[in-house]
Amino acid sequence: MSSSRDRILAAVRAAVAGAPEVPSAGPHEWVRPSGGLLELFVERLRDYRAVVHVVPAEEVRATVAEVLGERRVVVPEGFPPDWLPSSFLRDEPPLSVVELDRVDGVVSTCAVAVAETGTIVLDGGPGQGRRALTLLPDYHLCVLTDNQIVPSLSEAVAALDPHRPLTWISGPSATSDIELNRVEGVHGPRTLNVIVATRRTTAPDSP
Repeated sequence: MSSSRDRILAAVRAAVAGAPEVPSAGPHEWVRPSGGLLELFVERLRDYRAVVHVVPAEEVRATVAEVLGERRVVVPEGFPPDWLPSSFLRDEPPLSVVELDRVDGVVSTCAVAVAETGTIVLDGGPGQGRRALTLLPDYHLCVLTDNQIVPSLSEAVAALDPHRPLTWISGPSATSDIELNRVEGVHGPRTLNVIVATRRTTAPDSP
């Protein structure tokens, strides 16, 4: 006895029998932007209303302190000690949902960043922590290095482990209803700050 799938496919084949062949579109070729990856990544992030700081690597710690101000933040295990803020909470033992809701925000690293879409990807690795850390607090500061930026989504996917819990973030959390009324903070932090540590001796841009 044939399955429903077989009957549906047979009906489709019968319907298109005798139709002319459709030429193949060929492999997709991504057109690389003329500017650098860092510049494109920053431009895309700012389009999403994220606040981005590009600083030399040796200025990251001071920039983290300046950006955070008096915020009470939680820092995941494995966050680079040279970048740690002066005052923070550890997620050890894991903070409860109620405790996470009381902190002002979270500071994390990321696994990879995508220039084409202005997306940062977290995979739960060192400095990134569990998903709840970066989804429950209303503020997220992500610190990354410019060599973590790849051109496109396909290159990001190739660099990631599909068996790890992946969180893809393009700007602050936001959604729109059927009338395009924008609502922020529905599924995550309403404020996203990003610090990109560059190996350049001077920052190419400033907020």
